[in-house]
Amino acid sequence: MTSEIKAAPAPTSMRFTAQTLAAALTAAIAATTSAGLGWPVWAMFMGWVAFFTRGYSTRDAFFSYLCLVIGIAFGVGAALAVGVLMPLIGALAFGPVVFVVAIIVVSLRALAPIDNVPAYFLGLITFFAAHLEPGILALSELAAVSGLGSFAAWIAHRLQTKIIRAA
Repeated sequence: MTSEIKAAPAPTSMRFTAQTLAAALTAAIAATTSAGLGWPVWAMFMGWVAFFTRGYSTRDAFFSYLCLVIGIAFGVGAALAVGVLMPLIGALAFGPVVFVVAIIVVSLRALAPIDNVPAYFLGLITFFAAHLEPGILALSELAAVSGLGSFAAWIAHRLQTKIIRAA
């Protein structure tokens, strides 16, 4: 017995390479599409990440995306609530608003199939990172671009699954 740490062998199979290329090509097409439509590419990747917060079936992908969009809507609502409270209590407005939103989001973990708390928080982050005026336009744009990302991740996963089965 030695104390030498052995590294895992480098994945060199054609299958591994094909899977990697499928994911990279799908991401590149989604990013180019997003940029071409004038949408923020980073927001497309928020949808991509949301896809991987749950199982990989079409149903799971749909509900992960739905939780992401609901999270974006919570972000819009939170921004509006902070806007109403700011003139009254200043920076203290964030405390009660975040508390209420967090209570709602974390409580939704008990409501299958929309119990994907990480996807809700990705939606909240997406809205606040976008620095858009809260409203239906912001919700629509962010839902569309993150939907592109979720769909692209689903496509990439499906392609990779086909590559594995073909081997």
